[in-house]
Amino acid sequence: KGTLDLTSEPPKATTLSALKDIGFTDPAAAIATVQAWQHPKSGGLRARDARDRVAELAPALLDALSRSGDADLGLRAFDRLLTRHSQPIELLAILRSHPDLLELISQILGSAPRLADLLGRRAHVLDALLEPAFFGELPSDADLAARLGETLSMAADAEDVLDRARIFGQEQLFLTGVRVLAGTVSAEAAGQAFARLAEQLIKALYQAVTGWIVAAHGAVPGMRTAVIAMGKLGGREMTAGSDLDLILLYDHDPNENASDGPRPLTGSHYFSRMTQRLISALSAPTSEGVLFDVDLRLRPSGRSGPVATHIDGFRAYQTKEAWTWEHMALTRARVIAATPGFETEVSEAIRRVLTAKRPAKATLADIVDMRRAIAEDKGDEDRWDLKYVRGGLIDIEFVAQALQLVHGARHPDILDTNTIRVLDKAAAAGLLKPSDGDALRSACRFYQRLTQILRLCLVDVFDPKTAAPGLKRLLARAGELPDFATVDAHLAEVQKQVRKAFESIVGPL
Repeated sequence: KGTLDLTSEPPKATTLSALKDIGFTDPAAAIATVQAWQHPKSGGLRARDARDRVAELAPALLDALSRSGDADLGLRAFDRLLTRHSQPIELLAILRSHPDLLELISQILGSAPRLADLLGRRAHVLDALLEPAFFGELPSDADLAARLGETLSMAADAEDVLDRARIFGQEQLFLTGVRVLAGTVSAEAAGQAFARLAEQLIKALYQAVTGWIVAAHGAVPGMRTAVIAMGKLGGREMTAGSDLDLILLYDHDPNENASDGPRPLTGSHYFSRMTQRLISALSAPTSEGVLFDVDLRLRPSGRSGPVATHIDGFRAYQTKEAWTWEHMALTRARVIAATPGFETEVSEAIRRVLTAKRPAKATLADIVDMRRAIAEDKGDEDRWDLKYVRGGLIDIEFVAQALQLVHGARHPDILDTNTIRVLDKAAAAGLLKPSDGDALRSACRFYQRLTQILRLCLVDVFDPKTAAPGLKRLLARAGELPDFATVDAHLAEVQKQVRKAFESIVGPL
């Protein structure tokens, strides 16, 4: 392969050839990047010790990057990490003395741009990877709540609360993502972990926002509020790229319709302001970035409706006006933050809607129409569009939702926000043929394993023609199959089985 001489100017032909052999498509650019570390214009590399350490590390780094998904991409990401870091000496020392960590970081930099960007802004999270227990159990709700509470308690003002919440969220997302990439947690466990993180952040910011609103406008007598999670968060099936589908419901003393503070607001305006403040707390960009994208389209009356809904209005709308697709969405609704005692009332209101008797034939016809409309809007031909492809994840989710809407009145025990658990319960109740149940559950897990990797590694769509070899290897490992070609072929077969089950259970398309 030749010898790596990274100091010669111009580069030696043997060095260029060696880098080409190990996977760098632009060896000259790689050498230029490494040499630039010895002539920094700013940052921590201006220190002689830092330049010496990076020179020592460079050959091992290039070797490790050659085994990542994309060596050139990985080196560019490492360059950003190094040049952004104000004190890179400690980082370089850690990587020099921990070859396994260097290998893992190279994998992240070369195949997971989303995580690489987080690492570039939060390099100190590497310290957590050195803890002996890091790759053991994921943090519990109590652990996350305690750590987040301690972090936010040090905030100097409201803006600092938002910044600290973003730092905490990004760091925890990175640490969970590393476990997924390393293969030490299952896709299902990762989905639950991402959801737990989102829930704790929502709870903390919901409490903070409530306090800020009360301080500014007082309280509406008898007020009660609840934040409802829908979609992937509701089902605890989140990925690193999931947005948040949320609804806010409220109630207050029917005889009082204004807050009692120095700048009073009427009831509907008050709770709309609270909701907007919460959405901003979760999604507005600050100097520390964005926490989550938030989607309110699933609220009653959709985009045209108010951002906060009175509990009585919610009941009336769901009973008299909501379409079948809105009841489908409601199967994944779950209260995640609420005034004490209000959660029970809201959960019961949701349950009553889902256990109401409804005509099976008309309901299934609506669901088939909805699936057709989505196919026309999104397309269903791309095999690697795992959500919308014919026989994809949305087919499985629609089956689970159809089973609940059609059978919820007689079999309320099958209700669950999680897709796989619904299929388990429906099969146990005899509402799903064993063969269909096995095929759908197996397919759902398969899709979730692949999706977790894709959402960690890509911001754009996946194209197997241009995908890096390292990413394809990760997908093969996630799919528990020997290579990417086998994954691709298996995917086509799974999609046929899912579509066959969908048409058997819901109806032909």
